[in-house]
Amino acid sequence: MQNIHKIKQDICEIGKRIYAKGFAAANDGNITVRVSENEVLCTPTMHCKGYLKPEDISVVDMTGKQLSGNKKRSSEALLHLEIYKQRPELKSVVHCHPPHATAFAVAREPIPQCVLPEVEVFLGDVPITKYETPGGQAFADTVIPYIHKSNVIILANHGTVSFGENVERAYWWTEILDAYCRILLLSRQLGHVQYLSGDKSRELLELKDKWGFTDPRLTKEFENCDICANDVFRDSWEANGVSRRAFDAPPAAGSMSGGAAPAAAAGKNVDEEQLVKLITAEVMRQMGKA
Repeated sequence: MQNIHKIKQDICEIGKRIYAKGFAAANDGNITVRVSENEVLCTPTMHCKGYLKPEDISVVDMTGKQLSGNKKRSSEALLHLEIYKQRPELKSVVHCHPPHATAFAVAREPIPQCVLPEVEVFLGDVPITKYETPGGQAFADTVIPYIHKSNVIILANHGTVSFGENVERAYWWTEILDAYCRILLLSRQLGHVQYLSGDKSRELLELKDKWGFTDPRLTKEFENCDICANDVFRDSWEANGVSRRAFDAPPAAGSMSGGAAPAAAAGKNVDEEQLVKLITAEVMRQMGKA
């Protein structure tokens, strides 16, 4: 038998972590836990997640109707409910606005792959949705194409949503993603990102498979893809306004079957960056004459 009060306490603890990490300013973010076929615990709207109490948590049904609770449920509950509908095995969903990952959401910059071993094992390719006004069913529907291929999704111009078998695990994926995005941005400031080789990346995927983590790149559908080129969600980029601008495409890492694929637009960002530097230098030189 489930201890509902303990689950509510767990939600409050994750709320504190989200707030302490700066993942949810003011009343941002929302957390849910599914406790039965038709009942979901849900954090309240207009309430700081760092100061939640168990009695603040409401109960909603799978249509979004509030069944109990002294405070109104989150306005973005439909996003959580859609994820539960698509993947009934999931028990918790966490939505927040981690700043480094949200920077990629705002820039609509795909998250580079084949950089950090831990990220390859725990996350893999991370999708970016199309933008939709938060709160309604249309917003919830934006995650449907990606739910079965990732446990964390970047919401365009908004934030992230992650999900798992309990509230702590659901939160983990967001924390891992934001830490990775921060490392990427710091590395970019140093000048470039050094990618793992195709062979070493394949070794990580083999470990991932051995440890029981799923990854679309391990399926037959993607056996001929370039494992480091963000091929899993590339077909959605154009419609969602996603493209590489800040990070170069990785060197061709080869397919899972051993073939090689060309790196898309390699060097393009380098040329653009050099052009910007030249233009800036000329502008500063002309300003010095004035």
